[in-house]
Amino acid sequence: MNEIRKDYLLNRWVVIAADRGLRPTDLGKSVLEQPKKKTICPFCPGNEHITPPSVLTYIRSENLLIKTHDQGSSRIKDWEIRVVPNLYPAFSISPSYNNKSLTEKNPDILKAVGHHEVVIESPIHDEHPANAKLTRLIYVIQAYHDRIHELSQKSYVKYISIFRNHGLEAGASLSHPHSQIISMPMIPRIVQEELDNSRIFWKKTSQCKFCDILAREIDGPRFIWRNKDFIVFSPRAGVNPLEFWIVPTRHMSSLLKITKTEIKNLAKTLKITLQGLHELIPSVSYNYAFHTTFDDESSEYYHWHLEVYPKLSTYGGFEKSTGVYINTVSPEIAADMLRTKIIH
Repeated sequence: MNEIRKDYLLNRWVVIAADRGLRPTDLGKSVLEQPKKKTICPFCPGNEHITPPSVLTYIRSENLLIKTHDQGSSRIKDWEIRVVPNLYPAFSISPSYNNKSLTEKNPDILKAVGHHEVVIESPIHDEHPANAKLTRLIYVIQAYHDRIHELSQKSYVKYISIFRNHGLEAGASLSHPHSQIISMPMIPRIVQEELDNSRIFWKKTSQCKFCDILAREIDGPRFIWRNKDFIVFSPRAGVNPLEFWIVPTRHMSSLLKITKTEIKNLAKTLKITLQGLHELIPSVSYNYAFHTTFDDESSEYYHWHLEVYPKLSTYGGFEKSTGVYINTVSPEIAADMLRTKIIH
């Protein structure tokens, strides 16, 4: 019989339709190769002039990684990573901005003040995390860290979202490997709910809710993989078929607190798990997103983590009208599928 499961922290219910027993190849058109269009890619080397000046560029000089950025109309060549402002930002800031102008007369309306940036992850057009060298992923995660550090210093920034859309079905408008960073003047609902309920659990138990979740999942049927610093599992009430989370074993509320060794192990974890997903469903589209804070107040009770959402289903009227989702692959089956494909 199907089950209705509640999320660990969110006030959200998910129907786990385990009796469907779907195979990966039954999960929709996302498994198909997307047609390739012959267009000029603004993210490829030689086309740097098409993008705005970078706010961060990594270049290599002998054995050193140098961090710099574009200045004026000039563009740095032979780069490893480029971070540029999005040409069509959802959040932006103008020179005339001041803190008093943030709120409209209506307290329910805020100015969309913030930053919207694109992390161009590689000069290689067809590279992606599953086939990239480990060094490349280390650079990408380091770029996330550097931009959070910079943006979190702004007084108007209350939250920073880091996410990746891979594949047309997941919303990627360009196939060149890239992810995005958006800073915003408020904390979004899902993260706020995680923060609130993590705080409540901590006050009751003096423990971190995510540390408690790790202790429960590490030896259970939803466990997928681990190394010294990270544990991967399929969440109990995951909304998406084959959804999995990557959670640091060490308690820390912010990606800013990650060490160099942990960055390397996060890169390994990301590569291995996304390779496994690709082996299971070639050419699958997916999204991933970090849930992280940067304030000291939440450091005791919140735990940052990375959520990966394969794009294998389309939600319709029931989900949109009720907020209750139907997952056609149980997290236990999903974990078993992924475990068989991950290289140990």
